[in-house]
Amino acid sequence: MTETERAFSAGKAFIPFITAGDPDIKTTKSIIKALSKEGASLIEIGIPFSDPMAEGPVIQSANVRGLQSGTTTADVLRMAKELKSDGLDTPLAIMTYANVVFSYGTDEFMEAMKASGFTALILPDVPYEEKKDFSIPARQHGIDLISLVAPTSRERIRMIASDASGFIYCVSFLGVTGMRKAISSDVGSLVEEVRKSNAKIKTAIGFGISDAKTAAEMARISDGVIIGSRIVDIIAKNGRDSVPFIREFARTIVKAIREE
Repeated sequence: MTETERAFSAGKAFIPFITAGDPDIKTTKSIIKALSKEGASLIEIGIPFSDPMAEGPVIQSANVRGLQSGTTTADVLRMAKELKSDGLDTPLAIMTYANVVFSYGTDEFMEAMKASGFTALILPDVPYEEKKDFSIPARQHGIDLISLVAPTSRERIRMIASDASGFIYCVSFLGVTGMRKAISSDVGSLVEEVRKSNAKIKTAIGFGISDAKTAAEMARISDGVIIGSRIVDIIAKNGRDSVPFIREFARTIVKAIREE
């Protein structure tokens, strides 16, 4: 069992997303610690990027704030290493874009991720056909490159799921990230197609989950939920005072998805 897979070993997984450096690295560290204490299964950390094409307005704004605070890839790696040295046990993932990895050097990036304590990498702009450019060096350094499937992936799910590692990120609707009052797409059938293609791989649903009710609904049909925009919105509204609000939100999500 990899560290990423361990995130699913204690019941339904809660995978929160935050953008590093929003509003600053010190606050990001405090938020990560709070999420871990409140039961996050794996924490997804976005590296601030100038063109986050998969993100809606909420997370795009967080990227701007992260860049304005001067946060770099090196800062994110150093932060993770410090957190792990302080005893953080929750698995960590990086969410970024291909250009960031290429600029750093793909093999060097994977090596630096492993040395800093990261266990998984999510690259939403890399299609399956180009996956090997990243998955081979990732595997060599013990990093899970997370595959994504979307409602448009139906004919390709078997191919994507066949060599997936860590878990599969099931995108609940077409478009960019953002908060929704409800998820109307048939994401349940998407999850079932993944399971038919690879019974061993875990699934987590992301995009649009913003409250405990929707989280519970999505957790019933998958192995976990990914929540980003709602958490980033809390940070946008509360800045350096976000920690207690994040803790309360995380508590409600964990309770909702793990109740029998």
